[in-house]
Amino acid sequence: MSHYLVAALYHFAPLNADADTQSRIKAVCVENGICGTLLLASEGINGTIAGTPEGIANVLAFIRSIPGFATLEHKESHASEQPFLRLKVRLKKEIVTMGIPGVDPNALVGTYVEPQDWNDLISADDVVTIDTRNDYEIRIGQFKGAINPETVTFREFPDWFRKFKQGRPNARIAMYCTGGIRCEKSTSFVKQEGIDEVYHLKGGILKYLEDVPEDESLWEGECFVFDRRVAVKHGLEEGSYTLCHACREPLGPEDLKSEHFIPGTCCPYCHDKRSPEDQARYAEREKQEQLAADRGQQHLGSAGGNQNAGET
Repeated sequence: MSHYLVAALYHFAPLNADADTQSRIKAVCVENGICGTLLLASEGINGTIAGTPEGIANVLAFIRSIPGFATLEHKESHASEQPFLRLKVRLKKEIVTMGIPGVDPNALVGTYVEPQDWNDLISADDVVTIDTRNDYEIRIGQFKGAINPETVTFREFPDWFRKFKQGRPNARIAMYCTGGIRCEKSTSFVKQEGIDEVYHLKGGILKYLEDVPEDESLWEGECFVFDRRVAVKHGLEEGSYTLCHACREPLGPEDLKSEHFIPGTCCPYCHDKRSPEDQARYAEREKQEQLAADRGQQHLGSAGGNQNAGET
C-alpha cells in the first residue's frame, strides 16, 4: 500500500525569489511534514515533494496563492516509503539550468502535444524525436527511435543542438523530458535558433506513462525520477532500479549481479574510476547506514536518496 503522495511541479512566472519567499514556502512545508526539493528563481518554481495527501494539498494551495501561480499544475504518483530524506528550498538563477540568457518559455515555446496524440506524431516519417534528458536517464528508458544527445548536463544541450541543426536545418522536431520543464526551455531555445515546427510532450514522460495504456505505448524501459524510487514504470508504479551510492548511476537487476557491484562502494560504471581511499570511505558510509537501519533510524548522510529536484 502506498503511504506517500509525490507531487512533481513546475511553473514559469515572475517570482520574487528572495529569502522571505524562501522562508515562507519552507515554513508551510515544515508545518505539513513535507520532504523533497523546491527550486525558486526569478523565472518561477520547480520541484518534487512528498508527504500526506493533505500536506501536499496545503503546500500546493499556498504556492498557488502567490500572484502568477494560480494555474500551477502538478503530477501525482505514490511511494511506499518517504522518497526524500529531507526538505530543501533553494534559491537559484534558473529553475532548470540551461545557461542561455534570454530563453523565456513565457514568450516563446514549442507546440504542446497531448499524450494521447504523441504516438502519431513521433511515428511520422518526417519527424525527428529528441530526448532532452541526460545520458544516465536515457540509459534506462526512452521512446522508440528517439535520438540521445549523450549530454551529461542540460547545459550541454544548446551546443549539441547547434551541431545537430547543421545537418537537419528544416527538421520537424518532437522533444520530450521527464515532466515537461526541460522541454519548455529546449523548445524555446530551438525556436530562437530558427526551427519553426517544434513540438513537445505535454506533461512529459510521467504524464504519458500515466495516461497511455502499456499495450499502446511506444515507451521502452523505465523512467528515471529524482527521488529514492529511482525509476517508475507504466501506471507510475515503482520501478526496478536502485542507485549506486558512489557514483549515483541507476542500477538495474543485471547491474546488481556484476562482479564489480559492491553495495555502497562501487558498481560496473565506477569501479575503475574511484581510488582505493574513496572506496574505503564509501564502504564505511555503507556500514554506518546499515547500523542506523538496524537501530530503526535514518542515516542522513545516506546517498540512497536522489535529492535533486530534477526537471520534473
